[in-house]
This record gives sequence, C-alpha cells and structure tokens, in this order.
Amino acid sequence: MEVKYILCFLVSLAIGLILAYPTILLCRKLKIGQTTLHYVEEHKGKSGTPTMGGVIFILSSIVGGCIFFSSQNLNAWLCFLVMLGYGLLGFLDDFIKVKFHQNEGLKPYQKIIGQMGLALIMSIYVYLKVGTSISFFGLNLNLSYFIIPFVILVYLATTNSVNLTDGLDGLAGGVSFVFVAFLGAILSIGNAFPDLAVTCFALAGGLLAFLSVNAYPAKIFMGDTGSLALGGFIATVTCLSGRELLIPIMGLMFVLSALSDIIQVLHYKRTKKRIFLMAPLHHHFQKKGVNENRIVVIYIVTTVILSAICLCLELVF
Repeated sequence: MEVKYILCFLVSLAIGLILAYPTILLCRKLKIGQTTLHYVEEHKGKSGTPTMGGVIFILSSIVGGCIFFSSQNLNAWLCFLVMLGYGLLGFLDDFIKVKFHQNEGLKPYQKIIGQMGLALIMSIYVYLKVGTSISFFGLNLNLSYFIIPFVILVYLATTNSVNLTDGLDGLAGGVSFVFVAFLGAILSIGNAFPDLAVTCFALAGGLLAFLSVNAYPAKIFMGDTGSLALGGFIATVTCLSGRELLIPIMGLMFVLSALSDIIQVLHYKRTKKRIFLMAPLHHHFQKKGVNENRIVVIYIVTTVILSAICLCLELVF
C-alpha cells in the first residue's frame, strides 16, 4: 500500500480529532440536540444529545483527501461534491427536527426528490463519462442505457440503507468505516483507481475520529447530515469505479436494515401484524434484550469478514 494512503488516513484522522470536541461544544451552545423516538424506551436517555456530527468526518475527509489526490481528477472531486450535496440535504432534515423539536424533518417525498435529483445527475455523468460496464470479480457486464436507472437505484438504495442503519451509538459509523477502508484497499489494487482510493482512506480517517465521540455512550450523533452523506459517498465511489455490486456484499448490514424495514411495513399494511418487534433489524435485536454494544460489534465484525472476502477475491481475479 502506498504511503500516501496511510498519510491521507492519518491526516484526516488528526483533523477529525481536532474538530470533534469543538463541534460538540458548538452544538450544545446552539442547542442542536436530537429528539429521540418516543416509542424506543432504550433511547429515552439519549434525547438532547448533540446531532449533525456528520460535519466532523465530512470536513476532515475533504481537507485530508484534497491534500493527497490529484487536483485534476474530476472523479475524486465528485466523490466529495456529491457527499456534500447529500450532506446538505441531511442537514436541512436535521435542522427542521431541531428547530421544531420533533423526530420528523423533511417529508419523505421531499427527501426522495432531493435524492433523485442528485442521483439523476450522477447517472447521466456515469453514462457519458465513465462507461456502461460494471465489474464483479473479473467479470464485466455492459448495461448499455440501463446504466442510468441502475445508478439511480444504487443511490436511492444506498443512501436510505445507511440512513436506516444509523440507529445505535457507533453503528452506522462503524460499519461505514470498515466498508470504506476495505473499498479503498480494493481500489488501490494495481493502482487502478488511486485518487478514488485516496478519498476512501480520507473518509475512513474522518470516520475513526468521529467514532471516538460517537461510540457508546455517544457524545454526538451523525444525524441525517452524516448518514445521507455517507450513503452518497459510497454510491459515488462504487459507481465511478464500476464496483456497484460490492455494496450488497460488503454492505450486507445496510441491506438487512433496509429489507427489514420494507418487510415490516409491507407485512403490517397487509395483515396489521409485525414480523419484527421493531424495525430496522438492530432495533428488533435491542427489543429482544441484546446489549447495544453487542449488536454494534456483530454488525462491524460481519462487515469486516465480508469485506475481507471481497478484497481476497479482487486480489485473485
């Protein structure tokens, strides 16, 4: 692994650690606190915890990444620009929640419009500038015009899945940290996508810094500012590298969060009965009495194993 990847990771980590506590203090001063769901008994004590902490890893990764990737690499810039775009959408959602002291910000259709707009722009860019092929462990599949709806689906699925996974201290941040760190390693193989790899290691450093204040008990939450930004970043890097199909494997825990929520809603509408005690899946485990930290560790370890398998397969093929 090139030294610049390690340096990029360390610089972003250092910047994130410097930003972490001032951000918490500023959020407390401005009374930017999270209003937790009233029907989650286990989270009553978390109400009022500062939110919008996603700015910690967003800013630190952008600064760290810009130092080490080629300033002329448009794809690397796009990773951060799209992350910022989704982060701003999440910030608006968080702002409404904080201002009106409730847990619902933007209306679902408003979120979807914002997500769809950014996804549509990126899908057209991928079609015109990146190509219509996707890669899967040495196999290449040409989607032709279908790459446009496919990329849109990747963005919508990824951003909402990461958003749904953000429900326990350190959960979305921990799983995302593992995902982007391994993705960076995969993209660095053969020096195929060096600048995209840099952006991944930069975000990994920022996320580790964020986890230092987000691990249980969390001193600050990432909010939709962070979760939508993470989803946007992951979708962008994979789409620009043709590695979209890694998401459902390495990001299996994101997928399970989304699927459990969809299944719960559809089944309840049809039968008025619930399959899970509460959705997404991590809340079901919580209701079953599984310790919050145990759930987070299981999610992270699972992601490590699946990501390591994908890395090995990429090295082989």
